[in-house]
Amino acid sequence: MTNIFKGSGVALVTPFNQDMQIDFDALASLVEYQIDNGTDFLVVQGTTGESPTLSKSEKMDVLNEVIEINEGRCKIVYGVGGNNTAAVAESLADLPKGVDGILSVSPYYNKPIQKGIVAHYKIVADSTDLPIILYNVPGRTGSNVAPETTLELAEVRNIVAVKEASGNMEQIMQIIKYRPSGFGVLSGDDNLTMPLIAAGADGVISVVANAFPALFSTMVHSAMNGELELARAAHYKLFDVTKMFFEQGNPGGVKAALAHMQLMDEYMRLPLFPVSDELRKRIENETTAILG
Repeated sequence: MTNIFKGSGVALVTPFNQDMQIDFDALASLVEYQIDNGTDFLVVQGTTGESPTLSKSEKMDVLNEVIEINEGRCKIVYGVGGNNTAAVAESLADLPKGVDGILSVSPYYNKPIQKGIVAHYKIVADSTDLPIILYNVPGRTGSNVAPETTLELAEVRNIVAVKEASGNMEQIMQIIKYRPSGFGVLSGDDNLTMPLIAAGADGVISVVANAFPALFSTMVHSAMNGELELARAAHYKLFDVTKMFFEQGNPGGVKAALAHMQLMDEYMRLPLFPVSDELRKRIENETTAILG
C-alpha cells in the first residue's frame, strides 16, 4: 500500500464554547477555511484536537461533522492511539465512511521496548484495512521509536507513513534514506518542515496551518517543487509565530491566534490552560503582521 498523504496536512483544533461544549459552527468554519486555503488533508482528533479530554461519543461527533463538511474534498485522517494495544485495535472497528487513514501515536507512559512497539503496531495494522501513519513524538510519549523500528514497520502492508516529531534530523534522514518505495515521511515539527522536505520528506501534519493555511501550504508546496527561495521566505515569515505557538503548550498558542482572527473562541478543557496575557499580545501582534 502506497502513502497517499502528502503535502500540507493540518491537525485540526477542537473549538469549544464558554460552557466547554464543542462549537460545531466554528469547527465547520475552520474546515472550510482549510480547504479554501490550500490544505491537502485533514487530521481529526490528534493531540492538537485535545483528544484526551473528549469522550468517545464526542470524538465521533467531531469526526462525523468534519466528514460532512468536507464532502470528500480533502483526505481525512483520524487519530487513534493509546497504551492499551487491545483497546486501540478495538477502537478501529466500525469507523464511519469518509475516513481515509489512521494516525496512531506510539504507546505512551508505559514506555515499551522497541520489540513491544513493533508488536503493538502489527496488531493495530491487522485490525483495519485503512492505511496507518505511525506517530513518533518522544516529548509526549516518553519513548522514541528508533529509525530501525520505523523501517521494520514500513514493511507492514498498510503502514504507509510516519509522522516524525522527534526533532532529530539525523534520525529522520536515516528513515528517508532507507525507507521502502511508497513509504511516506511527514514532519511533525512545523519549524523543521521546510528543511525536512528539502531532505526528501513528503509533507507535514501541522499545528500552525490551523491559523495560516495559505502561507503554510505555499511553503510546503514550494519546497516540494524545489522552489526553495519561495519556501524559505514563507518559512521565515512563520518562524517566530511558530515558536510562540508552542511556548506555553499546544494548542493554547494557535487558539489565541484563531480567536484574534475571530474564527473561534480561545477556550480549552482542563488541564490545558490559556496562554498568558503577555504571550497572547505577542501572538496577536505577529498574527496581524503575517496577515498584513
